[in-house]
Amino acid sequence: MATAVKYSAHKVLERPQEPTTEQLEPLKEKYKSAGQDHVFAFYDSLSTTEKAGLYEQLSNIEPGYINEIAGEALNPAATKEQSKVSLQPLPESATASVLDSKQEDLEKWYNSGLDLIAENKVAVVLMAGGQGTRLGSTDPKGCFNIGLPTEKSLFQIQAERIRKVQQLASEKHQKERKVVVPWYVMTSGPTRGPTEGFFKKHNYFGLEKDNVFIFEQGVLPCISNEGKILMENKSKVAVAPDGNGGIYQALSTSSALSDMAKRGIEHIHAYCVDNCLVKVADPVFIGFSASKNVDIATKAVRKRSANESVGLILLKNGKPDVVEYSEIDKETAEAMDPKQPDVLKFRAANIVNHYYSFRFLASVMFSATRLPHHVARKKIPYVDTQSGETIKPEKPNGVKLEQFVFDVFPHLELGKFACMEVKREDEFSPLKNAKGTGEDDPDTSKRDILEQGKRWAQAAGAVVVSESAMAGVEISPLVSYGGEGLGFLKGREIKALAVIETET
Repeated sequence: MATAVKYSAHKVLERPQEPTTEQLEPLKEKYKSAGQDHVFAFYDSLSTTEKAGLYEQLSNIEPGYINEIAGEALNPAATKEQSKVSLQPLPESATASVLDSKQEDLEKWYNSGLDLIAENKVAVVLMAGGQGTRLGSTDPKGCFNIGLPTEKSLFQIQAERIRKVQQLASEKHQKERKVVVPWYVMTSGPTRGPTEGFFKKHNYFGLEKDNVFIFEQGVLPCISNEGKILMENKSKVAVAPDGNGGIYQALSTSSALSDMAKRGIEHIHAYCVDNCLVKVADPVFIGFSASKNVDIATKAVRKRSANESVGLILLKNGKPDVVEYSEIDKETAEAMDPKQPDVLKFRAANIVNHYYSFRFLASVMFSATRLPHHVARKKIPYVDTQSGETIKPEKPNGVKLEQFVFDVFPHLELGKFACMEVKREDEFSPLKNAKGTGEDDPDTSKRDILEQGKRWAQAAGAVVVSESAMAGVEISPLVSYGGEGLGFLKGREIKALAVIETET
């Protein structure tokens, strides 16, 4: 059973032809049987091009399936038995933390991760289907300039980290053949065209075009609060990306997985575009995960406080899972670790930063089709099929149906799952909100990169001076991936705000 519609908003129909009666009538009957035939309300008044476009879009949607998943998402109590839930932290055998791991273990994981990268067995998947609407931008979020002195976009920062880790692996092993970490960029209908254009405009940020694979996740129709498919206009269904959980189907249907197979990829790092501090293809994480021989590993940061609004990585009824903060009672949230009384018992905050074995992704379709759909209540503009009037609602009038990437976790045996705790200040600074919000916005992203660069420079022996406490140092990922290789700064005075793009 298909899970999402493969529909490209940027696709242009060539020489559109109006569907014949023989083609149209069975489709109309299918929608009528599902109680969704209002989508044809304006069909007779449409142009040939519009009729062809609507026919193609509706042909790629299974209205009965949409009814099924919408019903389950809108009425969860009616489809699930309510039972007592058992929550426990992950066992120590499945976890590690860079905060308290032995230096020798960190070095071992780092070196083995670089080995795998040097052998061209590592790939990166970027989840970049989101638009920058909340940021006040009309461009895909990855194109966003967070205000760094160099004005680099999120895409450029991440591309340069890939280039640097390739260089580090190549230098360590003095490889004769080129070290390549292919980058698979998952977009959505609205973001694919602009993303491809942005990469071309910037010459793929120094990466080879053949090693950047841009593909598209599916979309699902937007649904009214009553379960009816909403029309964006008279000739088009309102659709939205199917959530980051759409990654599993999209990798398969796009041929990204087959491309990985041809390259001999065995280990995949997947993450969200909005994290400006993400360590792309992190050798430590790759090495740790491979050493555990797991199918999925995830990074976590330590929860700041008992009431921080973050999902937690834990065991739910004996299975690895992510539980939202709203599902955890006060007593559980405030419980302290009996072995470490100064830290929370449940503290592994989810940052959507994952490792996958290729063998798992190649076989995951059987379970991806069973992932639940979640409801995101939104203000969705639509055309009233009775009056033909376009409505721009002032309050949420419908839902977007989404799958979550972590909903596949419970399908794993515990022995095939692991979690690595990392330092928030080194690896997690999400970009969610518009400038001036004061939290998870462009200013906090910029601040966190500049403060990290300042820490790296000082650790290398530089003296950083500034007139402002907010001034820091922007160190290009091409100069240092994670703070290494900065010995040339020892004894030097750096006047912040500063940019270090080369060793000179």
